[in-house]
Amino acid sequence: MQKILSIIFICIFFQSTGSAESDYKIYSPTEIQQTEKSNTSEKILFIVDFSNSMNEHLNREKKIDTAINVLSSIISRLDPKICVGLRVYGHKNGFNQILGCSASDLISPIMPNNHANIFSALSKVHATGWTPITYSLKKAVTNDFAGISGQKRIILLTDGGENCDESPCEYAVKLISERDDIKIDVIAFAINDAEADKQLKCTALATYGKFYKADDAQSLLNSLEKSLNITKDVQGVIIKKK
Repeated sequence: MQKILSIIFICIFFQSTGSAESDYKIYSPTEIQQTEKSNTSEKILFIVDFSNSMNEHLNREKKIDTAINVLSSIISRLDPKICVGLRVYGHKNGFNQILGCSASDLISPIMPNNHANIFSALSKVHATGWTPITYSLKKAVTNDFAGISGQKRIILLTDGGENCDESPCEYAVKLISERDDIKIDVIAFAINDAEADKQLKCTALATYGKFYKADDAQSLLNSLEKSLNITKDVQGVIIKKK
């Protein structure tokens, strides 16, 4: 299977209208209006880790709280026209491995104008169980994207590798051999496990997705911005002097 990878060059620029006369000026930087730009054609599914390890503290805050706050912030900046959804895993069945390894639910289906639904869904789940990454990816591809055409992207945010006796890397390799409409971006959040990093990096790169390492709230935000291709067009507004 042959894929064509395109590189998008994103420019941050000032838009202004020139004039030779001196009775016009441009607003100061503090008065500049900023607008968010992102790709509205892709269908995006966030898969977020709610396993028990997300209750660990990072910089005096639970990792899950940091993840929810950053994720909520980034989703609020997306164009409402973007079709976006949310699946979580590890949010129920505690330490029961049999049940915990199937603890994965689509809690907000993929659709446009979905920001409020995702915010509400995030506030109702708690980190408690296992890390069924592969099971979640399978459910996303088979169920969540069913009937959805066009390019699709999964953004997996996890603080650990698979612990349910499956391999997301092997699944990703199999997936890309069968279809080319799904990419998986992986954000490894505060992971200090070389084997987990290797497994997750393979999961992303096998599908021509991106792999990011994030160790705090700011790097997590940066990773999500890069994954979503969010940039700012800075527009200078011209006014006439009185």
